[in-house]
Amino acid sequence: MHRRLIAPGAFAAASLMLAIPASAASLSPGAPGIGDPYYPDYGNGGYDVSHYDLRLKYQPATDELEGTATLLARTTQDLSRFDLDFLLDVSEVRVNGAKASFTTSGEHELEVTPKSPLAKGTSVTVVVRYSGVPSSKQAYGFTSWHRTADGGVGANEPEAAWWWFPSNDHPLDKATYDVSVLVPDGSQAISNGTLQSTSSRLGWTRWNWRSDKPQATYLATLAVGRFDLTTGTTDSGIPVVNAYSKDLGANYGAARASVERTGEIADWLSGYFGPYPFDALGGYVPNTNTGYALETQTRPFYSPRQFANGSNTSVVVHELAHQWYGDLVSVHGWKDIWINEGFARYAQWLWSEHEDEGTAQELADYVYASHPADDTFWTVRPGDPGPENQFDIAVYDRGALALQALRNEIGDEAFFAVLKGWPQKYAYGNASVADFQRYAEEVSGQPLAALFDTWLFQPSKPGAPAARGAAIARTAEAPVQPKSWKRIAATNDVHGG
Repeated sequence: MHRRLIAPGAFAAASLMLAIPASAASLSPGAPGIGDPYYPDYGNGGYDVSHYDLRLKYQPATDELEGTATLLARTTQDLSRFDLDFLLDVSEVRVNGAKASFTTSGEHELEVTPKSPLAKGTSVTVVVRYSGVPSSKQAYGFTSWHRTADGGVGANEPEAAWWWFPSNDHPLDKATYDVSVLVPDGSQAISNGTLQSTSSRLGWTRWNWRSDKPQATYLATLAVGRFDLTTGTTDSGIPVVNAYSKDLGANYGAARASVERTGEIADWLSGYFGPYPFDALGGYVPNTNTGYALETQTRPFYSPRQFANGSNTSVVVHELAHQWYGDLVSVHGWKDIWINEGFARYAQWLWSEHEDEGTAQELADYVYASHPADDTFWTVRPGDPGPENQFDIAVYDRGALALQALRNEIGDEAFFAVLKGWPQKYAYGNASVADFQRYAEEVSGQPLAALFDTWLFQPSKPGAPAARGAAIARTAEAPVQPKSWKRIAATNDVHGG
């Protein structure tokens, strides 16, 4: 800091400075990250988005995307500038109607400086005009845009939005969506929510989708290609739209035989988790070369590889369970991933019981016995696995094992009350593993800290006394592999490559 003397004539200017409102002195840039320790640069500080309006035009032959994104937001601090997470080429940004200056920084930051600073609590409209070829963009050495023979797909976790719309990319900032996509006649544009309308003109068709319940950015999806669409309604009255790439080849039949059971499975899950929380349902299977599936809200993404060995309703159960555990209630931070994956895997165990292919207890006993104490499986802590192990199989299998231990500890009545009550308590919001422990203690009336620590946080295999106490592997005999095991294990790469 350099000190300097103020000349006598400068006192008037100094007096004027004192008259500037105090809030002006607090103006500062919004943080380039929302504060998640796993992903420090994901999301942004200083504002919350309430709605995304995306008007897009996509050319499947060249993978060219043009868009105008309108974001409705409210500031949470006095802002001199703010960031959006985005990778495509921006031609113009307007904030509250006035042109704003912008630049890029880091791997995926779009820095926006509005013409006038924004006071805390201000309603803000941000318009971003952009274009680009999503498949040509990478961040951190990877892409979440999957090029297909007839188009492209945006779907990945924990990030996918950067490749097709600017956003505050973290589950803590949920919003509603209108997604309108213009594609050549003969192609279809699939997104989340309800299909509001389609209209054709001069060789192009516009598809208008609406998601009117809060949705995390990574759960937003876009797929353009040539699809066969099926429609229906669940017994509970929810409209279903499914889509299958026309060039799935030998996987086509197995994919349809699985995903067409979406309505049935969602109604079945509602018996455990409460009423289905959204007003649309479905799934889509594009011809990607990826191996994973993803719980994109109301319309999960499935890769063809999930059906390479025949139909598999278990993966459909997994992704639909996420509509409650992951979508309706989303993680507070990415370290809370067990709230998503342990529960979706446990839903597969419940489906195994339903199909008479092995009980949840038998599956828990098998998981416990299948991994010796020196297996690295036990070094991963599902309650806080670290970013490098966020989608490790232990988060799924050890995570579900922890739920069976909880079930045995508090009894079926309390356990299933927790499963159904939790999504209602935090509906359309966010929650953490610690929140879940407190809720389970509240419902059961039992202290559960030791149980959660043993099964979720210790980097070692729970010993025989702890296992017996949780009614896991109660006999010395090696458990028989449940009939459902191979089908469940076939979904182990639901978030893999």
